[in-house]
This record gives sequence, structure tokens and C-alpha cells, in this order.
Amino acid sequence: MSKLICVARIGAAHGVRGEVRLWTFTEDPLAVLHYGPLATKDGARSFEVAKAREAKDHLVATIKGVTDRNAAERLNGLELYVSRDRLPATDDDEYYHADLIGLAAETTAGVPLGRVLAIHNFGAGDIIEIAPPSGSTLLLPFTNAVVPTVDLAGGRVIIELPAEVEADDESASDENEIEPAHSARRPHESNDP
Repeated sequence: MSKLICVARIGAAHGVRGEVRLWTFTEDPLAVLHYGPLATKDGARSFEVAKAREAKDHLVATIKGVTDRNAAERLNGLELYVSRDRLPATDDDEYYHADLIGLAAETTAGVPLGRVLAIHNFGAGDIIEIAPPSGSTLLLPFTNAVVPTVDLAGGRVIIELPAEVEADDESASDENEIEPAHSARRPHESNDP
């Protein structure tokens, strides 16, 4: 069976006719309309998005068979998954977050940093979160400059630590811990003015 990828999360009910707020984790939020039935992680329940429209930071969606507010409220918080083989192939330098989670992270010098714990986006670009064997997690911009190599076949990402993180590493070496660095750059930097 193909790996399941979380593509959306159902939020609170919207109105009285069974619509729900739907947060999607796809590049095109409306793409969830084209994946067919979406399932819960355990596969016990299946849902089909009949229609959707864009709102501020989410979709307002109609789920087939959900016709009133009470039914919509019972779905709040459900994550919806699709089989990996139903998703489009990625372009070069494009990755599904699920493919990155769990990869080993090491510096360009080959020093192990830990494992990729998550990819976050707080609005200003993707952030890669690395969990070291001990100590605080490391948050770095997921850009070509900081993550020059993603080797899915080899199960690793190569990290070019920014100077401020290396400086923090030296000052934290007494505690044997790297302090987290926070940044908000776009995943692929541009040379355009």
C-alpha cells in the first residue's frame, strides 16, 4: 500500500448548512477537490470534498453527506489523508514534507546534527526543524543556501550551518547543545532585484 500523505485538516463548522473550514497542506489549496475521497489516517472513514471556495487563510468546503451544522461540528479537527500515488510528481528541488521527515541531517563537513523532525511555514518561508540526539531542536530556513542537498535515496539532508548558528554552537559547547536559530527566508532565494 502506498504511503498516506496528510493533505488537509477540517476545522470548525461554517454556517448552518454543513459547510466546514478546511485547511489544506497543498501548494494549490483547491487541489483537494481533485484527489477523490480523502480518508482518516486509520482509513476507517472517507470523505469527499464536493465543493470549496477560498476564504482568508483556508477553504470553506462542503463535504458530501454533511448537511447540517451538528454533523459539521463532529468533524472538527479531523486530518484527511490521500495515498501518495494519487499526488502529482514533484519537480526538481520540490519535496513533500512527509518525504523529508525522519531524514538524517548532517553538516557539509559530515558532522551528524540529528533527524528532520518537521517542516514549518509561519508565513515567511519554509523552516526545517532538526532534532539533535540531545538538547534543543534546531530551526533553520529551508533554502538552497542552508540546505544545499536533499538526498532522498540516501536518507539525508546536508546542512550549511549559518555563521550565527556556528557561533552559538561554540558558545554552547560547554552545555553540549546547539541553540535554535530562527529565520524567515523563502525556500529558493532569487537573484532578482
